[in-house]
Amino acid sequence: MSLRVGHIAYANCVPFFHHLEAAGFQGVIRPGVPAQLNALLADGRIDLSPSSSFEYGRHWRRYGLLPDLSISACGPVRSVLLFSSSPFDKLAGVPVALTGESATSINLLRLLCLEFYGFPLREMTDCRQPVEEIIAAGGSGLLIGDRALKAAMRSGAAYVHDLGELWWRHTGLPFVFALWIVHRDAMRRKALELRQFQRQLHVSLDRALSDLHHLSRQSAESSWLGIAQLANYWQAMSYEFTDWHRQGLERYFHLAVKHRLLPEMPQFNFVASVL
Repeated sequence: MSLRVGHIAYANCVPFFHHLEAAGFQGVIRPGVPAQLNALLADGRIDLSPSSSFEYGRHWRRYGLLPDLSISACGPVRSVLLFSSSPFDKLAGVPVALTGESATSINLLRLLCLEFYGFPLREMTDCRQPVEEIIAAGGSGLLIGDRALKAAMRSGAAYVHDLGELWWRHTGLPFVFALWIVHRDAMRRKALELRQFQRQLHVSLDRALSDLHHLSRQSAESSWLGIAQLANYWQAMSYEFTDWHRQGLERYFHLAVKHRLLPEMPQFNFVASVL
């Protein structure tokens, strides 16, 4: 049986997927934004995906995790950005337009406001305009992924708040935006395919990270971000999941439980490593 693998259609996922076919993968790739992949994963329409950490926290009983891998930042992430006309500590009461693409980033913003700045996020309701248009008109808005990278290049916002940097400033820990999440049915029915995929994924990632400028020259994203800038963006990311990353994710989950964004503290269910 072939695996059905979700692919977040953002530049930060390129190192995972660029060499995957050359590493031997012959399954099905389903691209989408994090919210779409969360829904496909929850319904069992894909077997695994680099997907929202918050999705795992919300439904951890139905999932497993590939060990050792994540999409994280140890400081600025550059692609999870709040654009505003005010400093972050002056945002109390300011309506913020939210992208619907990522529950992890939205809840990170909520937790930053509640835990470290002492006010609830005022979320803009009935928002019918693209977030980019609200920002261009002087409003505040959260963008993630390639939309955030592009907006940062042209935005005239007075303040651009990098949520990865804010998390690092207040906790000194990595922030884990995405994990490789596996549906429990795939763990039962496709154990052999998952073991093969783990090897292929590590081969693909290792090859990509060995020469980021070469990867950048071969990637379509360099046409709008630039070769050097794209390579620097990947270099700022962390694709590991170490004990230190786990501490950062546990802190996020703990705060989510404290502020009633999650009902309970999730447990970590790892697929057995083949490495």
